[in-house]
Amino acid sequence: MIIDSHQHFWKYRPERDVWIDETMGVLKRDFLPKDLASVLEGQGIDGCVAVQADQSEQETEFLLQCAEEYTFIKGVVGWVDLCDTNLEERLSYFTKNPLLKGFRHIAQAEEDDYFLREKVQRGIAMLSKYQLTFDLLIYPQQLPSAIVLVKKFPKQKFVLDHIAKPAIRSEIPEFWRSQIQQLAKNKNVFCKLSGMVTEAPTQGFKNEDFTPYMEHVFHCFGPERILFGSDWPVCLLASDYKKVFGLVQNFISSFDKRTQAGILGENAIAFYNL
Repeated sequence: MIIDSHQHFWKYRPERDVWIDETMGVLKRDFLPKDLASVLEGQGIDGCVAVQADQSEQETEFLLQCAEEYTFIKGVVGWVDLCDTNLEERLSYFTKNPLLKGFRHIAQAEEDDYFLREKVQRGIAMLSKYQLTFDLLIYPQQLPSAIVLVKKFPKQKFVLDHIAKPAIRSEIPEFWRSQIQQLAKNKNVFCKLSGMVTEAPTQGFKNEDFTPYMEHVFHCFGPERILFGSDWPVCLLASDYKKVFGLVQNFISSFDKRTQAGILGENAIAFYNL
């Protein structure tokens, strides 16, 4: 089974979706399950994981409703306030729906010490009790604090989104390289091959531009902790779905069938308990 481990849905609202600026005109519209269904079918993809794009419980409810209506949505990564004094009550409420698999916070918009804050760590500590995952959405400079976090909670399942969003250049940044290596030493952390095309300098990228980055991720995390994700519709800023999927397909084409099946779906099924 092929699973897209990372995509988004939204009903566009300018006053809410302020992160979609004037350079992102292609994203200024609704993106709903009915829009993605034919795209997945066209690529032979069996299902997906819907990930939050707005930081509200309403977002979580919206995604769960989408998943209940469209069976190809196999799981939801929602949002909840990790610092809420009633967090356990909220986790108990949301986990009544088996389609809720985990949570994410847009930590890339926070200070670099976000994961070191006591209230945040108190919230993270509750997730494993409910067998919930946590997506790490960060920039390279936030990797050190993420490493501290995942070491502190070895029983919590984490996944790194978008390989930490390094700038895709001909020479891999040494800081990103070394920090990815350190993060991957923690076996409770997985990594998504996603969100890379929007970090390339131009739309005229070649598959080979991303190969050194994917090779490093593969070397560090190994074949059983890597997941394919499209980051649709955000990927449309730089490319189309077919090319994004083809980027990963091309990279793993020389791997054995078991490894390919893992990266394209089985690892996502295991991580998110789909």
